[in-house]
Amino acid sequence: MTHEYQTSAKSGKYTSVTDFPINQRWPAQNPNILQLYSFPTPNGVKVSIALEELGIEYEAHRVRLSDEDVKSAEFLSLNPNNKIPAIIDPKGPNNEPIGLFESGAILIYLAEKSGKLLGNNPVEKAKILQWLMFQMGGVGPMFGQLGFFHVFAGKEISDPRPKARYLNEAKRLLNVIENQLNGQNWIAGEFSIADIAIVPWLQTLQTFYQATEITKLNDLTNVKAYIERFNQRPAVQKGWKIPAENKLKEAS
Repeated sequence: MTHEYQTSAKSGKYTSVTDFPINQRWPAQNPNILQLYSFPTPNGVKVSIALEELGIEYEAHRVRLSDEDVKSAEFLSLNPNNKIPAIIDPKGPNNEPIGLFESGAILIYLAEKSGKLLGNNPVEKAKILQWLMFQMGGVGPMFGQLGFFHVFAGKEISDPRPKARYLNEAKRLLNVIENQLNGQNWIAGEFSIADIAIVPWLQTLQTFYQATEITKLNDLTNVKAYIERFNQRPAVQKGWKIPAENKLKEAS
């Protein structure tokens, strides 16, 4: 069944959301609007926050991080990398449905589709994208590894070098952000998808990974104000709670 789903997904011949195999496990209540398959992790909320900020109507499906969900044939048919988030936009290019995975790729797609949060000219767009890649290639992977060695299974490893490696890199990245925020509220100047990508990871470092003290996060005044500023946005406050269990969510 998995092979059949993956083969049909690669063909790209779907004409509606209901044609996608994932719809068999997470059926769309309204197949005419964008479908979000996610869970409220730092990568997952990037997309829900962006959808709220952009005012795009969507329906959210809660995909648990257990193998039962993310390694199911239905989910793998949309994302062969078995990670949240993923989307289906029924009104993609040429008004044809498109399925996408990878949070950074989805953010770029949504920003380009709406014409928002990606700058007003090529120079601004390039600068926003460089900071988005900074998060994708640096902040996310390094903070995630620090969390593993600080609070999860990796903390049982007696060798101190792995944790020290990721702690030092996390601190270096935090100082890059601290310096970039001198004299400005947002990482690339104006609020953008780069901020939506970065700040959820900063907040996770602070809360879920319990790494505020070891990273000396409280000493970084610009970063602290950045997190607070981000969390004051109504779309951010909504996005952190999505997806709720089996509930239709429409952007307001």
